[in-house]
Amino acid sequence: MSSAAKSLVVYGIYILALSIFLIVAPNLFLSLFGFPTTNEVWLRVAGLLLLYLGFYDVQAARAELKVFFKWSFILGAQPFSFSQYSCCSDSPGLCSFFSAL
Repeated sequence: MSSAAKSLVVYGIYILALSIFLIVAPNLFLSLFGFPTTNEVWLRVAGLLLLYLGFYDVQAARAELKVFFKWSFILGAQPFSFSQYSCCSDSPGLCSFFSAL
């Protein structure tokens, strides 16, 4: 297994764990970040979408789909650039948090 595949497996497992957490206990996830609890279904829907994405990541890594590695690299840089653009004007502390990621 290549190093890119190993990295994608680790990321996929992280996404799978996050998805299970969102599906099973979404209010606990909200309270960790200081948001009020909710009874809405959207966090569970987001968790289900993350479950699918995590599955795709792990399966693509197991199959050594090099084109998928390239796509994930290109899309992985996008949230970083978006966080720099959107967070720096509102909250400098939040901006430094996202910059560290």
